[in-house]
Amino acid sequence: MPAVHGKTLGQKRPLFADFSVPLAGPPDKPITLRALIADIVGEQVRQFEDRQQQRQFLRVLTEREIAEGAQRGKIESGGTDVPLQPVDIAEAIETALQAFQDGLYLVAIDDETVESLDQELSLTEESHITFIRLTLLAGG
Repeated sequence: MPAVHGKTLGQKRPLFADFSVPLAGPPDKPITLRALIADIVGEQVRQFEDRQQQRQFLRVLTEREIAEGAQRGKIESGGTDVPLQPVDIAEAIETALQAFQDGLYLVAIDDETVESLDQELSLTEESHITFIRLTLLAGG
């Protein structure tokens, strides 16, 4: 599955943890950047909703989970009373597409910058998709 990376210009730390995405459709059929962003955003929203649902349930933690939580400074066993945050997938996709058009981030596929949302991409199982968040200069 293609790997997704996130970077911010001027920072060494990644923007988010790397993850993989399944290819939508046949591997020999090109996909547009617009469709790729929609697929990735849609999948991320679904995963967010799943995590919210899982936090509603009270879980028994293993010793390792307790140790990892203590290391992070927060041990969570679920059972939260925080209400679920509804997310409109269509709105999230539109926001991501608009941010690309506004130049807030760039996308590189296998180290080649993608210029247009309608540019066709040929992805492989080994492809690397990199989102590069651009930072605005202060005082300019």
